[in-house]
Amino acid sequence: MLHTRRGAVALAATLIGLGLPTAAPATAIVGGNTVGAAAYPWLGAVGSPLFLTRPSGQFCGGTLIGPDRVLTAAHCVEVAQFLPQALTVTFGRSELNSDDGVSVRVKDIHIHPDFRNTDFDGDSVHHNDVAILTIERPQPGPFAEIGAPHGDSGKVLGWGATAEGDSSNSVLRAATVPLVAEETCATVYGTAFDRHDMFCAGSTAADSGEFDSGGPLLVDGRVAGLTSWAKGSARPGYPGVYSRITELNF
Repeated sequence: MLHTRRGAVALAATLIGLGLPTAAPATAIVGGNTVGAAAYPWLGAVGSPLFLTRPSGQFCGGTLIGPDRVLTAAHCVEVAQFLPQALTVTFGRSELNSDDGVSVRVKDIHIHPDFRNTDFDGDSVHHNDVAILTIERPQPGPFAEIGAPHGDSGKVLGWGATAEGDSSNSVLRAATVPLVAEETCATVYGTAFDRHDMFCAGSTAADSGEFDSGGPLLVDGRVAGLTSWAKGSARPGYPGVYSRITELNF
């Protein structure tokens, strides 16, 4: 099963029930350890009060990059672009079942103009999978910095599944994942992989998973990519695919 680091699928079903327009779907951290949200004050849980199947309505991750700007994956929020007020971003919440932190409503959604889907093994692959949410109440920061993938490893963050097929986790986790060579990723995913807007990371020991979409992959503390898609979670031979952050002026 192709893993689109999803969660927005269920939200789409909810919005369909409300008669609202919908689009494509939205992954959790396999391996790693629990961490406190205080260590990552710019990290947000993207969700909706309408998404009743997850604590806090969370289905994706986001990153505060300015007082009212949150970076996330386009496929996470494409379904809600005509009703952005259905979404919230929650900061400072390590455990989704708690009331900690602050939740802010979204007032606008900007999706990368070149965002599109192609096919791999019968499922959608996301290109230029980047979006910026404008939130109603500016936050004081700190704000995350943008970087680029380099070196041998990065760190992924999220509240998602800790194993493929198990979405019960609701605690923030982090894991160190190896960066995978472009040539290897292209061999695995064929023409579905585009090195201009994607890169790969992960192993059977550590990977992102369901409900982690849109969350950051950090290199040297900077956001080098966003969790986007993969074939399963931590499957042998199938690393996770992350969106490169090439430009944010859209």
